[in-house]
Amino acid sequence: MAEQGDGEKEFDLRWADSAEHKEPSARARMLAARWKENPPDPAPFRADPTPARSRGGSWVSTAVVLGCVVALIVLLGWAQMRPSH
Repeated sequence: MAEQGDGEKEFDLRWADSAEHKEPSARARMLAARWKENPPDPAPFRADPTPARSRGGSWVSTAVVLGCVVALIVLLGWAQMRPSH
């Protein structure tokens, strides 16, 4: 068997990239054949399959935040009124 030089062993990427015709991948060919007979339904880009439901509106989160603030104020007031030793 003849010994090949390093330049011949390595695949030349510039030569491959400069090819005029590039063959599509097997998956691309399979999808093209499938879609020729059965085109896919139009769908928005990255559509959410199940839209999120509202959990009761913004008043719930507002009530939770206000409740936490009131509890913090009461706790700080109680700590101030405690007699120190």
